[in-house]
Amino acid sequence: MSKVAVVMGSTSDLPVMQEAIDILKGFDIEVDVDIVSAHRTPEKLFEFSKNAHSNGYSVIIAGAGGAAHLPGMVASMSPLPVIGVPVKSSNSIDGWDSILSILQMPGGVPVATVALNGAKNAGILAAQIIGSSDKCVLDKIIFYKEGLKQKVIDGAKSVNNK
Repeated sequence: MSKVAVVMGSTSDLPVMQEAIDILKGFDIEVDVDIVSAHRTPEKLFEFSKNAHSNGYSVIIAGAGGAAHLPGMVASMSPLPVIGVPVKSSNSIDGWDSILSILQMPGGVPVATVALNGAKNAGILAAQIIGSSDKCVLDKIIFYKEGLKQKVIDGAKSVNNK
């Protein structure tokens, strides 16, 4: 069974990151959640990042606001795919600092980046990565996407019937 690590820089990121946690649990993917600050707990960051693959994780979702070094630092030390979630925090410059810190990674250290506060999409992307080699998860993603399609069709019907 695959599992995903969801890490964030502080507890203030949890309301945003909860969407990733919820969507992964909805796909029956095991999720471990932790606070790992790139600036305040660098030793913990190093330990987590270097050992994530040995600890059974398939994908890492890392969310951070402000300078947002967490996703890139994790990616620099882990062989696993890392999905960065820029978080609009209280000390943020409208979220742009976080977006650019995660998006503008140097060649050789990729971080897949979702939209500002886009943790739900990070969870879906992590599930899709796992689904590429796990048919059970893939089937759940297909079902989920069919549900999205049906929601649009039903919405169009309700608008057209008014």
